[in-house]
Amino acid sequence: MAQAQATPAAPQIVRHFRHVLLWPLQLESTEGDLVGRKPWRALDDPRWPHPWRRVADEFTDDPKDFHERHYKEFVSFLPYVQRFLYGDPRCADDLPDGPLSAAPMRVFRRDDIKTLRITIGQDDAPVSLQVAHVDLYFFLELELVLLNVEVHADELPLSTAQELLYRFGRAYPSGWDEDGRGLHNVYRAEWLGEAGKVLASSDSDDRERYLAFVCRNRAPCVGLHWAWLLQPLVSDHVREDGPLRYRQIEYHRMPFMAFLALDDPRALSREDFVHLGLIGHMRPGDPLPRRDPSVIEFEQRYCDDRYWSDTDEGPNTRFLSSSQSLIVVGEARCEYFKDAERGLLAQFRHQYFLLFLIAHFHRGALLVFSDRLAAAIGGLDIRRLDSVRRFKRRIRAIFSLFLGFTHRYWFPEISERGLVQSLFRRASIQLGNDELYAQVRQQVAEMNAYLDSDSARRQSNTVVRLTVVTILGLIGTIATGFLGMNLIAAADAPLTHRMAAFLLVTGASTALTLFAVAKSKRLSDFLEELSDESLSVRQKLVSFVRAMRRQRES
Repeated sequence: MAQAQATPAAPQIVRHFRHVLLWPLQLESTEGDLVGRKPWRALDDPRWPHPWRRVADEFTDDPKDFHERHYKEFVSFLPYVQRFLYGDPRCADDLPDGPLSAAPMRVFRRDDIKTLRITIGQDDAPVSLQVAHVDLYFFLELELVLLNVEVHADELPLSTAQELLYRFGRAYPSGWDEDGRGLHNVYRAEWLGEAGKVLASSDSDDRERYLAFVCRNRAPCVGLHWAWLLQPLVSDHVREDGPLRYRQIEYHRMPFMAFLALDDPRALSREDFVHLGLIGHMRPGDPLPRRDPSVIEFEQRYCDDRYWSDTDEGPNTRFLSSSQSLIVVGEARCEYFKDAERGLLAQFRHQYFLLFLIAHFHRGALLVFSDRLAAAIGGLDIRRLDSVRRFKRRIRAIFSLFLGFTHRYWFPEISERGLVQSLFRRASIQLGNDELYAQVRQQVAEMNAYLDSDSARRQSNTVVRLTVVTILGLIGTIATGFLGMNLIAAADAPLTHRMAAFLLVTGASTALTLFAVAKSKRLSDFLEELSDESLSVRQKLVSFVRAMRRQRES
């Protein structure tokens, strides 16, 4: 009797899928070196029409518009984080039509994009995802902007969701295959507007464009669909005009969050969870590197299982956190898990998104500070006075901004809620924010200490020069003082004689003073040797002659 063959397990279906991208970018001024400005002001310029509009926060004048999910989001954070996210009502905004707040975070949103259509492979059917929102996050006086894109879909095969997480969200292709198709990215990504109109499309197969751009500019080339999405912001390496210019500060793989509601998440094997948790670095379906420490210690490093009971009663919700991703996996049959108003989906879109944003904002801001310090050093030429002055102004401005960042934006703790704080600390540790902060802080302190020591050195040199001038001027002061003691009775002399004597003394005093200033360094060395009692008179005279003949130091 033939043995019955095992029936293959049915593929898992993601009943609800959400994908949130967060792309930190460094801003470059188009109006020169303006440190400490408010970058979003550039979007108010009428010369640059654009679809972005300022988004007011949830705190409206009418309490009826303030929902419970907004309240839960607010109370999840500590007071100083609340002031960072929502502002302080004691301080009025400087925008005429802005809300009564002083929140250092400004959000702009565009509503013209309705759908994202993705073709994963050339022969695959397109997948349509609804666009929840596309936002730009600016921060007070910091040259940093975060692009946020949130899309969602229902009833997707798990394999398709994994491919989307792995391939979508890359600023440019990392290479091309033999047929000229981009590696590791989707074959085609299209932004669609009303009635399915194609607004912009990716160009990962245009290899010549990317090669030529990198060859000319020595900088990566952003894909056309991402460049279009950011307009009127333009890349710092293109010749187009725009109110703000941006450049990459991290790898081309954008940090992301994902929400997956499955029928039975317990059916996923450990290998499936490892592929999900490390999907930013590991292609779906590839064999696991069993000896890799990240695989061996996966549960300890990347999993928060406080709501993972692995029982029929539940809850069976697992949080997977890595340096570039935060993924939540749970049961679709659990109404609380997929409730967008009061449940875990609402928390995913609000509390968890904000903690993810703060962690990557910290890293992005610190990288911008480090880049600014390197640029300031690179532009320093100690032989040019204007370069030295410009360097001092830039370092002082960076020091002031970093001081403000430390006291307003740097949060080792953001919440008293265990899961929120745990996920935030896990993300911060994986991103290396604490080490990066200590490094940048030391760099800023060293720069500031250099400026202080340079100022002290210049003041010391000035004191030395004034001392030398005073000593030599004492001779002229005593000599001219005799004129006032009637040593030379010239009171009754003709006016012309007295004027001649006055001009002669004035000229001699001026020449002596200018000579003392010009030779102050050499004279200070001579005066030091003159005061040395161990030297003979002859040695002191030789020292004076040598000081006068010494060539000017370069």
